[in-house]
Amino acid sequence: MGGFDFNVIERSIGYLFREGMTFTLTLTGLAALGGIIFGTLLAMMRLSSHKWLSLPATGYVNLMRSIPLIGSPTPIQVGAVASSVITFTLFEAAYYSEIMRAGIQSIPRGQVWAGYALGLDYWQTMAKVVLPQAFRNMIPILLTQTIILFQDTSLVYVLSITDFLGAASKIAQRDGRLVEMYLFAALVYFLMSFTLSYIVKILQQKIAIIR
Repeated sequence: MGGFDFNVIERSIGYLFREGMTFTLTLTGLAALGGIIFGTLLAMMRLSSHKWLSLPATGYVNLMRSIPLIGSPTPIQVGAVASSVITFTLFEAAYYSEIMRAGIQSIPRGQVWAGYALGLDYWQTMAKVVLPQAFRNMIPILLTQTIILFQDTSLVYVLSITDFLGAASKIAQRDGRLVEMYLFAALVYFLMSFTLSYIVKILQQKIAIIR
């Protein structure tokens, strides 16, 4: 450890969190919000009795879950930041969709029929009766998927965007301190992911007590 220069971390801490972590958290939040909204729509389409709705949604989910997140020989030129938000939103929507579909199916069928008996149509029943309960049931799993998304955002390095890992990499290359910076980045990712996972575990226990 004598050869380690810990001062490089102290000198760069402001840049790492002000520039890098801010972008990482912003991308995670936008992609999670967009993914949950689009994923919920996909889940309702998949559960629809109309084939013209369920088949395209099923095809989309299966396709997105079977291809790597990185790797397009002809990317659409929309800008690095917009590209990262759109890509993560569309990709994560497939995973959020499966979570929401499981949540919707966990609601007793009788409540759906009760909604119909009150004169609600399919979409109104979903919005007012099923989805509020499904979201409560699926909150821990949705948050777990969001933690995975937080970790995956480091892949934006291929777009030369300064996320947290990208910022650490730039400093490491500039100062020739790769070991220190990458170890620090790994420690930060570990601590944040571990803390959030612990919070999810507590939340899951509280929701289980409510039931």
